Amino acid sequence: MKNIPANIRRMAHDREFRVTLRIGRSGLTDAMYGELDAQLRSRKVVKVKMNKGLTDERDERRQIFEEIAERVGAVLVDARGNVAIYWRS
Repeated sequence: MKNIPANIRRMAHDREFRVTLRIGRSGLTDAMYGELDAQLRSRKVVKVKMNKGLTDERDERRQIFEEIAERVGAVLVDARGNVAIYWRS
């Protein structure tokens, strides 16, 4: 795991930091990856929420979040429940 700067961690865990991308019932689409990539380019840190129906398995969710990070070239800062936070320097 990459070394994540303290200011990025603080921003990611701030209660005011809102979800800006949702993974809906259509799942991991090219459009979703494109939108995440665009958001990471403009704001560096992005909070993503996955709809509950996609998977109930904790390990499976974590695996999906890690795959997303790999595909967009980002670091998975944190993943709790259905929410993941990505950072790209």
